[in-house]
Amino acid sequence: MFADETGAMLQPCVRKTWAPRGQTPIHKSWARHDRLSVIGALRVSPKRRVSELHFSVQDRNVKAPDFEAFMAALLRRHGRLLAVLDRWSVHRAAVKRLQRRFPKRFEVEWLPPYAPDLNPVEQVWAHTKHLELGNFIPNDLDHLRLRLCDRLKDKRFRHGLHKQFFHHAGLPL
Repeated sequence: MFADETGAMLQPCVRKTWAPRGQTPIHKSWARHDRLSVIGALRVSPKRRVSELHFSVQDRNVKAPDFEAFMAALLRRHGRLLAVLDRWSVHRAAVKRLQRRFPKRFEVEWLPPYAPDLNPVEQVWAHTKHLELGNFIPNDLDHLRLRLCDRLKDKRFRHGLHKQFFHHAGLPL
């Protein structure tokens, strides 16, 4: 299982767009910097080789207890996990606690430093934020949460799309 976090802001991710010649498209938004944080994990079943996306959206920045709770919920659901993580301090702190709580059921492999391109979850974020939510201007955080959850739920069991994310990271699925 690969895991990572991202943030989603009220400010739109401005992408290319079109308009009739001579009419510049204008995005009207405000200068609010409210945001949501998302923890996500792409889990691959070792026997069936089927992938599944898990995620959790929260109103504050992700801290070690949040990440630990997310991983503990996955452990309760799936029994055993091998997590592949970057070396962010939140991950390191949560891993120490998880390994104490679940010594035989939780293992971790660390990604090399400064190598986000090796984590397929980064592609989940790029696909969601830049393609599906590109030019989207939410009314408020609830509107952003609704659309973000909608887009992530849509990806939950899309094995073909997950396969592309793994391929981009140079990993076979």
